[in-house]
Amino acid sequence: MEVEQWCVRVTLSEGERVRRELKEQGRLDPDLRPRADGDTLLLPVTADHGDGGRARFEAIPLRSELPRHELIGGIAVMQDCDPDAAERLLASRPSLHTVLLSEGPVEGQYRVRRFTVLAGLPTTRTRVTEYGHRFDIDLSLAYFSARLSTERKRVLDLMATGERVLDMFAGVGPFAITLSARARTVVACDLNPAAVTLLIGNLRMNRCRNVLPLLCDAARLPAILPPGFDRIVMNLPLSPASFLDQAFALVRPGGRIHLYALQSREGEMLPLLEGRGAAEIREHVVHTYSPSQWLAVYDVLMGEPAPSLVRGGGDRKRTGA
Repeated sequence: MEVEQWCVRVTLSEGERVRRELKEQGRLDPDLRPRADGDTLLLPVTADHGDGGRARFEAIPLRSELPRHELIGGIAVMQDCDPDAAERLLASRPSLHTVLLSEGPVEGQYRVRRFTVLAGLPTTRTRVTEYGHRFDIDLSLAYFSARLSTERKRVLDLMATGERVLDMFAGVGPFAITLSARARTVVACDLNPAAVTLLIGNLRMNRCRNVLPLLCDAARLPAILPPGFDRIVMNLPLSPASFLDQAFALVRPGGRIHLYALQSREGEMLPLLEGRGAAEIREHVVHTYSPSQWLAVYDVLMGEPAPSLVRGGGDRKRTGA
């Protein structure tokens, strides 16, 4: 059955990114199927936003309510132990091969979670495709968040060609590999040996030749790496404050730091970021984590060195401090 609905019209190449954004904003109509129209894609939305007028869409047949879950490649992760619901979920998507129960939060120095298999293949390993990149992951060995895909694309779009980038907590490499498309070099650091092993395999699979994998405690990075990075990614939401000194020691004047933090109130990280020479700090919500917590990113632009007046031989010139 076809129905008429408001729509957003985008190019086919931008379709998946815009679909994800509309879904996160609650604007995408989940009951209607997007459709192609020549070289553009029509996405059904719940109200008129002045983006594309109205069009006819095929209604998606109603199906039994599925349990709350997170999709990561061919794995669905549930929060409730309900084997019957897990079987329904497994049967609902041909791309799924496993349904897991998360037994707790991310924990330990290697940032991993414990899982129980509820349905499907007894594995925690899968492959994720994201904006043309492929990532082999093992959820029991290394942390991975599919919900940050739009954020990784956002940071890439902010980059200039030829930047030196440091990913302080790289995991299996989603940020490092995504940003390598514009970077001159990316140093991808992680303390977890299993994560670095998966990272190396993902570098080969994506043919990335400008990413240096580094098995290292981020606290030791200033003793190993020269300063002067154009951009630093700090994706350690539970304890980013522990490594602020290292990040600010390694970023260049005029460079940027993207710090991700799990917080319960707006501006929670600002007292720790201010007074470190930042010219600008912008904060925005990435996604909700629970009714009382959300993941925020702080985009920190470092100030340039203050000019100083140098006198000599009767001449004056302004130089960097």
